[in-house]
Amino acid sequence: MERGQKPVRTAFAYALYQAQCGKAHPASEPPKGFGGAGVVEVCEDYDGDTYRAVYTVRFEEAIYVRHVFQKKSRSAIKTPLAEIKLIKVRLKAAEDLHSAFADKEYGL
Repeated sequence: MERGQKPVRTAFAYALYQAQCGKAHPASEPPKGFGGAGVVEVCEDYDGDTYRAVYTVRFEEAIYVRHVFQKKSRSAIKTPLAEIKLIKVRLKAAEDLHSAFADKEYGL
């Protein structure tokens, strides 16, 4: 995101804060293709562009932001397949990281 997009950053920061407090941002919803895996997406429009932040609330101890991007497609609402694949890879990495953290911190 560029510097002039402060309203988008502020909206995403507020959504993440609400998630940390156990609440859902009004613009948050589960993205398609993740089967309710504790993944949440927030969309924000600014200056004719659409931005998305994808994060996971799957873990009680942490919120992991998986991807933030500007949606480039003007013709469809659908998230591009390349973005979905990247989010899935990053979700797996978050699961691994969280598992390692839990093992170390809690001796699980």
